[in-house]
Amino acid sequence: MLKIDQDKYDKAVGQLRLQLNGVFGCFRCYGLDVFVDGAIDECVNLAVQFSMRVRGKDTPIKMRSRPQGRPTG
Repeated sequence: MLKIDQDKYDKAVGQLRLQLNGVFGCFRCYGLDVFVDGAIDECVNLAVQFSMRVRGKDTPIKMRSRPQGRPTG
């Protein structure tokens, strides 16, 4: 399995988080900002699991936690 050094890995994860923040930024305008950070964390976690799977590690691709309920709900 191909590995990169920790600094490059941390930089790549940081860049992914920044891009996801841009994607989810529109939800902050509607008062959903409390959910955006958790959604970004889950997306990063799923991306890490996916990258390990395609590199040959037999790991499940699943969420760490249950999604939060509706903010009005």
